[in-house]
Amino acid sequence: MAESRPSLLRLLALASPLILFGALAGVFLFQLMTNKNASELPSALIGKPVPQFDLPALDGLKTKGVAIPGLKSTDLTGEIFLVNIFASWCAPCRAEHPALMKLAENDELRIVGINYKDQGENARRFLGALGNPYSNVGVDRKGRTAIEWGFYGIPETLLVGPDGIVRHKIVGPINPEKFQELKVKIKQIQTAG
Repeated sequence: MAESRPSLLRLLALASPLILFGALAGVFLFQLMTNKNASELPSALIGKPVPQFDLPALDGLKTKGVAIPGLKSTDLTGEIFLVNIFASWCAPCRAEHPALMKLAENDELRIVGINYKDQGENARRFLGALGNPYSNVGVDRKGRTAIEWGFYGIPETLLVGPDGIVRHKIVGPINPEKFQELKVKIKQIQTAG
């Protein structure tokens, strides 16, 4: 009987990677079966007012010769707003930019931007080359406002209702699926209020 105990321990030691793999596979299978999107991270701000902030304008950014203003929390009431955090050095921001330009054609909402830890010249060049969908652009040089908004990374986008309440969050670039999701959320906000 003393000989069977070490062989049992050896068998368990050899089987433990297989058991661990099986457990992980079960978690992944559960995730797939529940149709949860791994890119949807929760936001503590959903259903709450936008945080208090006041960001300066991006120096030199103009549309038709008029300076684009900065962004502050009091700007985000009275209309439906899409608050997008972006940077010129962010490749996914480039990928989503055509969707933002398309959304900017929609009179049902205003798109505002938070430029995150970027060089002013680079941000202006980025918007000059790809187009500017933003009515306001606030500069978050140190990333402090992004932390208050609960951003995990960039790009991220929040939908804010006319009452200044955060209604929806998108993590990552806006792709065609998320574009349609946004349109549905905008309609819901319009019919609710």
